Order: sequence, then C-alpha cells, then structure tokens
Amino acid sequence: MTAKWGSTSMWRNIVAFWIFGLCNNYGYVIMLSAAEDIISQQQHKESEHKNSSCLDSLGARACDGQSVGGVLLADILPSLIIKATMPFLMGRVPYGFRHTLVIALQIASYLVVAFSTSYPISLLGVVLASAGSGVGETTYLSLSSHFSRNVISAWSSGTGGAGVVGSFAYAALTEPHLGNLSPKNALLVMLVIPVIFAIAYWLLLEFPATVYTPRVSPTTWVIPHAYEGEQDMEKSEKSEQDARVPQRVTNMKEKMSLIVPLLKLMIPLSVVYFAEYLINQGLTQLIYFNCKEGFRLSKSSQYRWYQVLYQVGVFFSRSSVNIIELPLIVLFILPILQLGNAVFFFFEARYAFLPHISIVFALILVEGFYGGASYVNTFNWIHKNIPPDVKEYSLSIASMSDAFGIVLSAFTAIGLHNYICGHLG
Repeated sequence: MTAKWGSTSMWRNIVAFWIFGLCNNYGYVIMLSAAEDIISQQQHKESEHKNSSCLDSLGARACDGQSVGGVLLADILPSLIIKATMPFLMGRVPYGFRHTLVIALQIASYLVVAFSTSYPISLLGVVLASAGSGVGETTYLSLSSHFSRNVISAWSSGTGGAGVVGSFAYAALTEPHLGNLSPKNALLVMLVIPVIFAIAYWLLLEFPATVYTPRVSPTTWVIPHAYEGEQDMEKSEKSEQDARVPQRVTNMKEKMSLIVPLLKLMIPLSVVYFAEYLINQGLTQLIYFNCKEGFRLSKSSQYRWYQVLYQVGVFFSRSSVNIIELPLIVLFILPILQLGNAVFFFFEARYAFLPHISIVFALILVEGFYGGASYVNTFNWIHKNIPPDVKEYSLSIASMSDAFGIVLSAFTAIGLHNYICGHLG
C-alpha cells in the first residue's frame, strides 16, 4: 500500500493528491469569489463606474443588493447532501467513474455560469460546482486510505491552494488594473482546471493493487464485496506493515454507529466552518471602506481581496500538519476562537468602527488560519487513530462536517444580512 519515503512513486502520489485538492475545490472557490458579480451582473445593478472606482465617501451606509448567502447556499447544499449519502450509496462505484463524474460536473458548472443570462440559471451552475466538489471530496478522502498518511496533508494543502490560486486568479483576471476580463471570460479561462484534474488521476497517480480497476465489460463496473486487490506474488512479498487492513463489511445500522465516535471531531469542525462562512458570506459583503481607508480599491474589489486573504490563511494552515501537529484539545478551542471572530465582524458590519481596511485584512487572514488548521488536523487525527478496518468509510463520512456548518451559516447569513441592512442608513 505504501511507497518508501523519497521514492518516485511516493512523490508522484503526493503531487497527485495535492492536485486533486487544488482542482476539486477550485470551482467551489471560484463560485464564491464570483458571488457578488453573479448577483450584480444578473440583476443589472452595477455600472462601470461603480465596479471599477473606489468610493470617495461612504456617506450614509446602506445595502444595495441581496446577500451572497444565497450563492453560498447553492454552492454548498448539494455538496452536503452528496457527502451525507455517498458513503452509504456509492461505496462499490469504482474511483475512476467517480473521478469522471467530478470532471464532467466541473466543466458543466463553468459553462453554465459563463453563458447564463439569468440569476436562477447562474445558481444552477453553482449547484453543479457544488455537486462536483462533494463527489470529489468523499471520493479522494476515501481513496487516501489506500495510501500513506502523507497524502492527507497533500490533499489538505491542495484544497488550501485552491483557495489561494482560485480566488487570486479570479480577482486578478477581473481587476480593471490587471486582467480586466469580464466575469464570463474569466470563468471560461478556468476550463484548463478540469484538464489538469484528468491528467493527475490517469497519468500521474500510481495505484496500489487494492484500488479496483474496472475493465471494458459492464460486468466489471461494480466493485466486488470486500475487494482488497489482486493476490499476486508482488503483494504477498510485501511486509506486514505495508499491507492494507481489509475494510469491514457493514450494514446501515453499523455505519450509523460508526459516526458516534467521530462526533467529537465533526462537531467542532462544523462550528469552525459555521463561524468563518458567516463572516465570509454574511458579513464581509457589508464591510467596505472609502478610497483613503481602503487602498483605493472599489467596493467589489475589496470583497474579492477579502476572499483572497482568507484563502491564503487556509492554504498555509492546511499545509502545516507535517510541521506542527495540533493536539486534540486545540481542536476544541478553535471553534471558540472562530465564533469570537464572527462576533467582532458582526459589530464591524453594523457600526463600521475600524479606521482602515488593513485591520480587516489581518483578521481575515487569522480566520483562514483557524479554519485550515481545524480541517487538516481533524482528518489527520482520523487517519491516524480510527481503526484501520473502517478508515475508508470514516474519512468519507467525516467530510460532511464542514459542509454542514457552511449550510447553517448560509441560512444564517441571509437573515443576518437582512437584519443589518434594516438598521443601516
């Protein structure tokens, strides 16, 4: 199952899983980075001046659009549904088929949003991106159980990299002083990502014998029960420590009972993501500064760069587990810290007391650190401590934790946005 440290196979697999994380979360990040553009363009509420110029004076603060929480809901609810059901329903679907589905959904999402002429159709494209991300996360986390623990940190780092690369790429491509592309053309440029995704899986990754490979015949398109790979000479010569423990065959009741010991990790992760997406998609949309206090960035540009800095924090913290592995107690403290961030941002959105955007930039960076650290250390703990015979299922089902928190934050963000807007002016 495992390759020796420093071997070509090991590094190919680590790079492949890093790319999986990058490409799988890329569409999700792009849709959130484009959230305000999706709303403003489809509702014809922006002017060229408003989009490209900073505000000389804020005047009486007021809301001029609906919450991006609606886009967030479309971007995460399908993913949650898929993450909650796939471990029960698709355990016998070969990984290659799932990978093909992820790529197809991602391509469709970019094209639908790019060529959409209405807000509902744009949200359909966001839903497709969410579905692809959900299928992908459950697929690659469960696939990681066939490899060494190093691929977990590679996957997590890649998902963080998706945030940095995706949000920065969209901000740079649409920024008037940089790429100056329309949101439509920026989304079409992103179609290179599914191509990279396909190359990483079919050409870069080296599969162990325990990963089932279907053949042309339709009779091979379902994984046999308790399949653990070909019993060939090469496998029999592997040392006991390299052999993968056969996965336990479980019924629905047993699968549900296996969730219970994971709750101590899943609940804190859900709370962390609830708080941070409440900030990102419910509050930062209402936090903006004039030219002097906002680095001469337009209101829409400020929102985009908020997303970039958040993703930078996520990337560095998700890449840190091989350097700093947090103790379990810290995973229970991070939700409290993130909720404190959310309260602070609520008061800033309501009363606008900060003197400069740089303070918001710094706090959003810290927010990203908290979220990324919680994610990578949670899955690292599961990979190390959950019984090996249920590891594949456990990694897959735990992936719905962050999605559950994000869905709750999306509903809350819409109501919170309306509450704050009702008290401005």
